[in-house]
Amino acid sequence: MNNDRDGLRRCRDCSEWKPLDDFCANSKRPEGRGSYCKPCFNERSKASYARRVRAKFDREVRAGRAVPEGHKYCSACDADKPFDAFPRNRADSSGYASYCKPCHNTKTRETKERLYGGNREYHLRRRYGVGEKEFQELLAEQGGVCAICGGADPQHLDHDHRTGWVRGILCFNCNGGLGQFRDSPMRLARAITYLRGTTWQRALIHPGVYQMCSPTRGRPPSRRF
Repeated sequence: MNNDRDGLRRCRDCSEWKPLDDFCANSKRPEGRGSYCKPCFNERSKASYARRVRAKFDREVRAGRAVPEGHKYCSACDADKPFDAFPRNRADSSGYASYCKPCHNTKTRETKERLYGGNREYHLRRRYGVGEKEFQELLAEQGGVCAICGGADPQHLDHDHRTGWVRGILCFNCNGGLGQFRDSPMRLARAITYLRGTTWQRALIHPGVYQMCSPTRGRPPSRRF
């Protein structure tokens, strides 16, 4: 019996004629589509999985939960919620994570605490490949101050964005400054040259009397009367 007709195919399970796009891909079948439409194929897959679980583990697979259209079930809080209540997750067939946003955040914090001892250790390990122990050792080598300005209690781990290697520990301003200059020695050198050539200085012209002297270029500071 011919199951194909004018771009349509009859599903072997539901016997309905449907467009080829409604059938699962199968390179071994004509037109590259299988014999079962996608809903019937999914039902067959679930039944096959249940048989394998029953045979291998001697237990039954729980029936899927009926969820309203546009909603997803969060097993952590045992509630059906709209899709926008879940964070995005491209790895899931629905496009959303398994837990709603509050439950997702709670479980993320618990996982970080259990595996890394806290969010800071997780952040250091994942982004820089070091932990709080290595951070404190490096800070001690710097004398407990920012490696650039010498400010106390720096908290930012600086790294080479090209190689990923950790370079030192900086304060917020110095770390941000390097980022603004794109870690470029040339830009930093030109900035130093610029400052030296445009900074106004005091010159002693009479005992106790000073005058602001400017470099050859630039304009004098504005005066307020």
